[in-house]
Amino acid sequence: MATILIMEDDVAIHSLIYEALSLNGFMTLSAYSGTEGKLLFEQGQVDLILLDLMLPGMNGEEFLQQIRHSTTIPVIVVSAKNDQDSKLELLTSGADDYITKPFDVKELLARINIQLRHATKASESNKKEIHYNNITVNLDTREIKINDQTIHLTGREYAILLLFLENPQKVFSRANIYESVWHEPYFDSDKTINMHISNLRNKLNSRETNYIKTIWGIGFKFD
Repeated sequence: MATILIMEDDVAIHSLIYEALSLNGFMTLSAYSGTEGKLLFEQGQVDLILLDLMLPGMNGEEFLQQIRHSTTIPVIVVSAKNDQDSKLELLTSGADDYITKPFDVKELLARINIQLRHATKASESNKKEIHYNNITVNLDTREIKINDQTIHLTGREYAILLLFLENPQKVFSRANIYESVWHEPYFDSDKTINMHISNLRNKLNSRETNYIKTIWGIGFKFD
């Protein structure tokens, strides 16, 4: 069963999450500060992180920035901030999902299960690596290399890249990408898709080739 790191300094909310996860068979690690969470993350096997932003010691944004240099494990931000700009900023910084306080426990559990299914999809494949031109993706370690240089992607960017690599030359609409990666109905999420495509394109295209083509009026393809 997956191990989830809860990083939340509000005792009542922390206890609520801990009880819900325990009742649903998850292993849990508890941190009440950013520094404590980083220590637990570095010491043990963690499959997913629930991250509050307003943490003592090290805030959530700083924690997220630091771990994204070494891992692509799913991070779900659980925060009282509910404005669109804050959400987009966190997703750009490496969060895989964002849920606003107060939240419905069933929705939180559903989002956790979606992220865990997505994170384990590659490791369940019989293939160990995907090769495309000068790109190599190790499906066990989720390491991505271009010309033997490692690049770091967020969880969403990694999922979009896999979608493209597994379907080269196929044209995907924004709705196709959103529903395949987010596993949710598409409701006019052009801004979100464009942001992730732009970030992925910048990370890939800084190494010689313009891989992601825009098909005007339709969407994108990997070429």
